[in-house]
Amino acid sequence: MGEWKIGLNLRISVQRRVQLEEIAARERRTLGNLGYLLIEWAADQLQAAGSTEKLLRRKVPAPRNPDGNYKRRAL
Repeated sequence: MGEWKIGLNLRISVQRRVQLEEIAARERRTLGNLGYLLIEWAADQLQAAGSTEKLLRRKVPAPRNPDGNYKRRAL
């Protein structure tokens, strides 16, 4: 059978909700589906880091260019 899911309520600013709604619309997702994806990804990142303090201090690597070079792309 399928996985059971439960509701989750979050308090966020109006500006953040508008931002997330715009992203969801751009990706043709519902706000709930986008929130589910973000929570799942964030929980995995937090689990790997071990604590919120370590997670927030961790540097995010620069995106890799298609040629494999880590230098920043010119905009």
